[in-house]
Amino acid sequence: MLKGKHIILGISGGIAAYKSVVLLRLLIKAGAEVQVVITPSGKEFITPVTLSALSGKPVVSEFFTANTGEWHSHVDLGLWADAMVIAPATANTIAKMANGVADNMLVTTYLSAKAPVFVAPAMDLDMMAHPSTVRNIELLRSYGNHIIEPASGELASHLVGKGRMEEPENIVKALERFFASKSDFAGKKVLVTAGPTYEKIDPVRFIGNYSSGKMGYALALEAADRGGEVTLVSGPVNMNVSHPRINLVKVESAKEMLSACESIFTDTDIAIMCAAVADYAPKHTADRKIKRETSDVPVIELVKNPDIAKTLGQKKRDGQTLVGFALETDNESVNARGKLESKNLDMIVLNSLRDKGAGFGTDTNKVTIYTRDGRELPFGTKPKEDVARDIIDTIMTL
Repeated sequence: MLKGKHIILGISGGIAAYKSVVLLRLLIKAGAEVQVVITPSGKEFITPVTLSALSGKPVVSEFFTANTGEWHSHVDLGLWADAMVIAPATANTIAKMANGVADNMLVTTYLSAKAPVFVAPAMDLDMMAHPSTVRNIELLRSYGNHIIEPASGELASHLVGKGRMEEPENIVKALERFFASKSDFAGKKVLVTAGPTYEKIDPVRFIGNYSSGKMGYALALEAADRGGEVTLVSGPVNMNVSHPRINLVKVESAKEMLSACESIFTDTDIAIMCAAVADYAPKHTADRKIKRETSDVPVIELVKNPDIAKTLGQKKRDGQTLVGFALETDNESVNARGKLESKNLDMIVLNSLRDKGAGFGTDTNKVTIYTRDGRELPFGTKPKEDVARDIIDTIMTL
């Protein structure tokens, strides 16, 4: 899958740079043409001579060669590449990438890259867990970058925790998977719903739930990376997405989400109903804030919201694929299978709130997939990006 591919290997200044030598060798062995771009601090850990000998190309580090004045064009590099891999990506480099601080050749090349970018973080566990690093990684993810999650183990500080750069062999496998699946959804129109819905009580209060939208956004990015033209209908979340093949439609209520879905469903090939839609909404919405001082305790009469997946299931035509989600707390398998039939779904993804690392607000998920042809496919706890890959892979088998 990597034969003939143009790969930019970005190396920043961390002890894991020694792994980059192995990664470079594996990429070359797989048939890729690799251009190394290294930060000035990266050269303190691994020499350009070693990298140049393995890649067969001069290593790029500065904007120009001091003795000749030869300019190194980050724009040309960005156009040349089929993919860019930054390994290791230190907290400092991740922060610069997330915020557009283009003070070295690596970040400038990243900002010019037209190809997919893979980021392999490597740092101490406390830096990895710091809110600023977590935020910056989520920003990079929202820009459409592929985050290759670090492993847990003994770190350079001799502490044990998450922060070890993923092994070079696994980074190569991630690239191979990407190029293998790049055209899976080519020509397909994909609808994904994500996040919660908010049902207004008055102008400042609502009925909602704890959905973060992370699972739905991960699915939208995975489908787009595989060539799909994606419409992401999102309830209110603290996330954004920037991808040339994702059209983000923001809604608030269940009725708004249904209307957005119905407007495009006829022309949709694959619909993935991942949103946590509120089951009920207030029958009446106050046009002014209900004041505690001047009102008795209000009685809020609820009405059922439309079942978006079931509504689309009733309209589904031959050739369309409809995927639902079920978040359960008891009788999980029975309830999921029941929804698979009653909503005319082709596949349903089950979450159980009893499973650690699954459900709302987490970066991981644990799912079991049920298909109309009778398969039951359990998966372990994984980052939601990996779960999205499992779900899309299963859709491809339908």
